[in-house]
Amino acid sequence: MNTVYAVEPFLPADEFIDVCRKSGLNRPVDDRPRIEHMLKNSNLHVTARQNGRLVGFARSLTDFCWCCYLSDLAVDKACQGQGIGKRLIEETKKAAGGEVTTTLLLSAPGALTFYQGIKMPQLDNCFAYRRSK
Repeated sequence: MNTVYAVEPFLPADEFIDVCRKSGLNRPVDDRPRIEHMLKNSNLHVTARQNGRLVGFARSLTDFCWCCYLSDLAVDKACQGQGIGKRLIEETKKAAGGEVTTTLLLSAPGALTFYQGIKMPQLDNCFAYRRSK
């Protein structure tokens, strides 16, 4: 299957929610206003489409010169194993720019083996505040 990768300025909530559900990515898909807010306030959306249908995305926040936080990476389970996730990360790094020194993501526990399998460097010096509610 031919997969087309692109940077898209806007990622529609319906497509984002559909891929979240089909990938198993845990996001508040039943809270559409929150999803729309998330999409509106992120500034880098790299997509993977097959026959025009969204099958994967990488949603990031970046300043395009120092850092990039890849917040969401999702690929429809029916399309996993085709290298789409790895390519979305590569395309995100490219789109963020060569001056970006750090591309960071926090893995869901069930996805650790994916990132280890693509040999993404794993850090031991990250800290996080978790949401309290």
